[in-house]
Amino acid sequence: MTKIKFGTDGWRAIIAKDFTVENVSRVTEATSVWLKKNFENPSAVVGHDCRFAGELFAETTAKVFIANGIKVYLAKDFVSTPMISLGALKLGASLGIIITASHNPPSYNGYKLKGHYGGPLIPEKIQEIEDIIADTYNFDLDTISLKDAESKGLLEYTNLEDMYVKHVEESFDIKAIKNSNMKLAYDSMFGAGKNVMKRLFPEIIHLHDDDNPGFHGQAPEPIHKNLLEFSELIKKDGKISCGLCTDGDADRIGLYDSKGNFVDSHHIILLLVKYLVEEKKYGGKIVAAFSVTPRINKLATLYNLPIVITQIGFKHIAGYMISEDVIMGGEESGGIAIKGHIPERDGIWMGLTIWEYMAKSGKSLEQLIEDLYKITGPFVYERNDLHLDETTKQKVIKGCKDDIYKSFGSYKVERLETIDGWKYHFENEQWLMIRASGTEPVLRLYAESDTLENTRKLLKAAQETLLGK
Repeated sequence: MTKIKFGTDGWRAIIAKDFTVENVSRVTEATSVWLKKNFENPSAVVGHDCRFAGELFAETTAKVFIANGIKVYLAKDFVSTPMISLGALKLGASLGIIITASHNPPSYNGYKLKGHYGGPLIPEKIQEIEDIIADTYNFDLDTISLKDAESKGLLEYTNLEDMYVKHVEESFDIKAIKNSNMKLAYDSMFGAGKNVMKRLFPEIIHLHDDDNPGFHGQAPEPIHKNLLEFSELIKKDGKISCGLCTDGDADRIGLYDSKGNFVDSHHIILLLVKYLVEEKKYGGKIVAAFSVTPRINKLATLYNLPIVITQIGFKHIAGYMISEDVIMGGEESGGIAIKGHIPERDGIWMGLTIWEYMAKSGKSLEQLIEDLYKITGPFVYERNDLHLDETTKQKVIKGCKDDIYKSFGSYKVERLETIDGWKYHFENEQWLMIRASGTEPVLRLYAESDTLENTRKLLKAAQETLLGK
């Protein structure tokens, strides 16, 4: 039987190979044991995103909970990850579970655990559940009737989409955005944000909003190489002020300016902090993942805000957000949470915050970025994902562990940080980070310099040093 392991963001596996009804049942049985041990009258919010067989796996999860006497709030239709987290908080549930593989390729599905506070379950608690997953599961799910469970009060169908839309409308100045004369566009990447955005902004341009569980064969990750059609649409139209995109379960953000240029998460994180401090007058701690630009420290210093750098994976950030006063928690991969919402990544929420910033300031996204550069200096970030065989990957990792890399071509290492991966700092605020993915067979290279040309030079030098090509 497959050993089930939770990575940086839940358990993920290939559908019908390891992501099966039996394995989902094993995970849910362990989760049931944990819930009954930790809560007097446990309950769980359960839902699925737009992936293949999501409904089957969500109902499987619900049935196992019901068999264990745990009350289930089952989402109607597909939902985003932030909707499950918000539902767990507002319904007073012990836990939230969403069947999703987030941004992974369409052959994958996954299982994310959300705490009663409305954010990722913290790593220690996930480990407790993982440790009690049994090797086998022989329960007959066909003996559990959802209809019977509903009549007995063990199952309640709930409309999390309505709940989320109401929460958004109460939290944003939607009227200001709509009256700003900005032409806006949204690419859901065939993901779980499409219905909500059509309800909130029916008048804007919507891309990839039809039902397509295979995501047209492409991983629904909001990075530029996956969004070329969206970028071209913005360039050709010529009048779109800003384009927002979200991933498969709508917890990650991608953003485009009016020229069709991709605006990475580092810029979004810095813009959000600037807006929340200067316009909303919020205070609190900044919590950033290790892969986020070090320029975040300039804002922390300017606004006199404490800052914490965590390991990769939003679950590490969430731990601070549920226990301390945090203004923003963010990671390089597009997962960002801010004060005034749940301690959860939410691509739509972050996008609407940027749109509100543009509407209220009367400035374009490009102008807001230029204002930001007056504080941080201009910078360009890029990431290369190297798909390597395991032997090569481990050789590079061993080299990093043994600290053999003192330079990458002409780039001499001035300082090294090893919070989660290896972050090499060079002169002129340039940096390179090397890290193995926690959910995919990939080695990631992250780099930042003052221009795109220089960032790519740094990445090329790194690849030549690491792989000899």
